[in-house]
Amino acid sequence: MIKTEAVRKLGVWTVVDEADRVQWEMLAGEGVGPLRFGMSHDEAAASVADVLSPVSTRGGYGSPAASSEFSLVGTSVAPAVTTYYEAGSLACVAVNALRGPQVTLDGLRLVGRVPSILEDAFTEYTSTNGHDLRYSQHADPGSETLGVVLRAQRAGDVVLSRPVLVAPIWAERCCDVTEGCIPTEEWRDRVW
Repeated sequence: MIKTEAVRKLGVWTVVDEADRVQWEMLAGEGVGPLRFGMSHDEAAASVADVLSPVSTRGGYGSPAASSEFSLVGTSVAPAVTTYYEAGSLACVAVNALRGPQVTLDGLRLVGRVPSILEDAFTEYTSTNGHDLRYSQHADPGSETLGVVLRAQRAGDVVLSRPVLVAPIWAERCCDVTEGCIPTEEWRDRVW
């Protein structure tokens, strides 16, 4: 869990130190950390309640456009995690590059990294482990078999990696900006 003194100092451009980040594992097709694809919003909120609290929601949880943003407990700065739902079930999790949990995939750190360095490591990982490698129209690397797109997010004067993880029902064309299921707002440049 993030240390209390680090929480008090968070500003809009503050990047949480690696040692202060919550640690989550990505399980391809299943979920990330305590979040499991298919959970309801209430189940998702309960599963992360020790480290994250909901700060905003859009749409009804039965609607296709439902989403919720979660901030670190004890902060009021921009969200650490954004969740998206389809027909009331968790279908997508986007992790903030600046303050989100550190997500690992078989030891490969996905959050808050220099995008070009992560892209090289991700390319090696997909090739070695028999996964596809795709690119979005914005040149973001990703994989349908893993259900992940590695987006970039502004952190002041630099950009860092922001993974967007999807359930199997959203994995097909997950790297496609126009035909995939990832909501439009996730394809916009993130500045918080």
